[in-house]
Amino acid sequence: MKRRVPGAEADAVAALAESLAVLLDAGLTPRSAWAAVAEHGGHPVAAHVVASLAAQPSCARGLRDAARSDDVRAVAAAWQVAEDAGAPLGHTLRVVAETVRDVAEAEREGEVALSGPRATARLVAWLPAAGVVLALAIGADVVGTAATPAGGTVLVAGVALMLAGRWWMRALLRQALARRPIPGLGEELVALSLAGGASAEASVDAANRAIRAVGLRPQDHTGARRILRVAESAGAPAVDLLTASARQQRRSSRADARRAAATLGVRLMLPLGVCVLPSFLLLAVAPLVLSLLSSTTAGLR
Repeated sequence: MKRRVPGAEADAVAALAESLAVLLDAGLTPRSAWAAVAEHGGHPVAAHVVASLAAQPSCARGLRDAARSDDVRAVAAAWQVAEDAGAPLGHTLRVVAETVRDVAEAEREGEVALSGPRATARLVAWLPAAGVVLALAIGADVVGTAATPAGGTVLVAGVALMLAGRWWMRALLRQALARRPIPGLGEELVALSLAGGASAEASVDAANRAIRAVGLRPQDHTGARRILRVAESAGAPAVDLLTASARQQRRSSRADARRAAATLGVRLMLPLGVCVLPSFLLLAVAPLVLSLLSSTTAGLR
């Protein structure tokens, strides 16, 4: 199976959004822009959107139906907000492209930071199996030992601990690599709706509707509402404040990913100490000891 390249899907979606923005700013209609991207081998989702436009006129709905990743769903949500609020589509797509590119960069940084702990986990997971080979190499009768009640019990326990350790380490890696909600997307959507002329409360409602419609995980708009209150009381531009907050959330998310990768190296010590090392002792050292005891007992008879 082909290994997924970190950030590749997000980069492809960002490139799609930027291409559409350029075509729309050049004067093409949304339908023509999608057709041009699909014709020249753009993102595969473009062909789905063009096909859906034959039956209904909404590009946002076509995007929503074709979306198979959160990155495409983010573009669909932004397009929906732009359609509802009358915001400029070119600007909308550039905003969401920047957001998705930040996601791609965060994925790549996380992959680099996790490369060390991942390699350690893979190496340590094979330690018990290497112990069995070592025991065989120095002459331990592993097969004969396994035939005895005590040896069989020891080997079964060792294999169980080895499998448990591998599962535990893989679970920790999966948790560290799990895709999180796109940070700052809620603030960006509220800002786009405000740029289209909607009121503050209507903008929050529009962002919520778009997020639910495309199937993204719900966003917490507490921060956006606080920014809107501050902007109203101070007479400051709410759009700029919301955009700045979204960018700060993406920077914080990248820092959190690097911190999680650094912490993972320490957390991997738990399955190493609880499962892997005891498994190594049971599979490598215990058969050797039992073999020596058996030989000694047979020699005394």
